Amino acid sequence: MTVWNLGSINADHFYRLPHLPQPGETLAAADYAVGLGGKGANQSVALARAGADVRHIGAVAADGLWMVARMRAAGVDCTHVAVLPGASGHAIIEVDAAGENAILLFAGTNRAIAPDAVRAVLSGAAPGDWLVTQNETSALSEAVAEARARGLRVAYSAAPFDAAAVRAVLPGVTLLIVNEGEAEALRRDFGGAPPVPQMVVTLGAQGAEWHENGQVIRVPAFRVRSVDTTGAGDTFAGYLLAGLAQGFSPREALRLASGAAALKVTRTGTADAIPARDEVDAFLAAQPSE
Repeated sequence: MTVWNLGSINADHFYRLPHLPQPGETLAAADYAVGLGGKGANQSVALARAGADVRHIGAVAADGLWMVARMRAAGVDCTHVAVLPGASGHAIIEVDAAGENAILLFAGTNRAIAPDAVRAVLSGAAPGDWLVTQNETSALSEAVAEARARGLRVAYSAAPFDAAAVRAVLPGVTLLIVNEGEAEALRRDFGGAPPVPQMVVTLGAQGAEWHENGQVIRVPAFRVRSVDTTGAGDTFAGYLLAGLAQGFSPREALRLASGAAALKVTRTGTADAIPARDEVDAFLAAQPSE
C-alpha cells in the first residue's frame, strides 16, 4: 500500500531566542540553523522513517534541490517533485527557551503546483492507497477529488488552519487530523462535529483522540522533557498514517504516533530530527504497561 503526499517543501531557518519577541521588540538570537521542513516534507519523512512506502508530490525551485536530496536520503520517493522557476518555500522559526515556537511562512513554489500535474501523478495510484494533504500547497481540492474518484482514502491535516480550505475539501476526506484549537473552530463553523468518517484531535501534553461513529478512543501523551515542539504534529501525523497503512488499529496507531512525537520534541529541528522507527519501538517498549 502506497501513501501519496501532496505537500510543501520548505527550508526552515531556526532562531533560538530567550523568549518569543513582543511587537516592536528586537532580540539577539542565541543560535541559528537551517534545515529541511514544511508540513508536507516533515510528514513524508515521518512516513518513510516509520516504514511506509511514501511518494511525495510537490515542487521546489533550483535553490531547493538540496531539500529533495535530503528527503530521498530519508527514504522518500521524490520522483514527482517538480523543479519550477522562482524561489522555494521557506519558514522563519523562532524557538524560545521552553521549546515553544512562532513561525513565518513564505509559500514559494509550493503554491505553483499545477492541478493537471497532480492528476497525472495520481493516475498511478491504486484503490486503497492513501492521499495525504495539508494546507500549504496549491491543487489541494483537485487532488482530493481525483483521489476519491480513484478509490483512495484521504487524510487531511487542516493546518495552517483555513476554514474556507477545510470546507472545500472536507466532503472528500476520510481522516481529518486537527489540533484542539482547530477542532473547536470547526465545531463552531459546522455547529457540531465536522462531517467526516474519522477524526483525530491532538491535545498536546494531554495526548490524542480518535473520533469515529460517535465513539472516542483516547491515548495519553508520554512525559518527556521538551526542547523544541516544531514538527511534532507532523511527526505524529506521519507515524499515525504509517501505522494505519501497515494495518494497525486506531489505538495502536495513536500510540505509535504519540511515541514518535514524544521523541521528536526532545530534539531540535524539524524533518532532520524526526526519529527512526527502531528508536520509536525501543522507546515504546520501555514505557510502563497500560
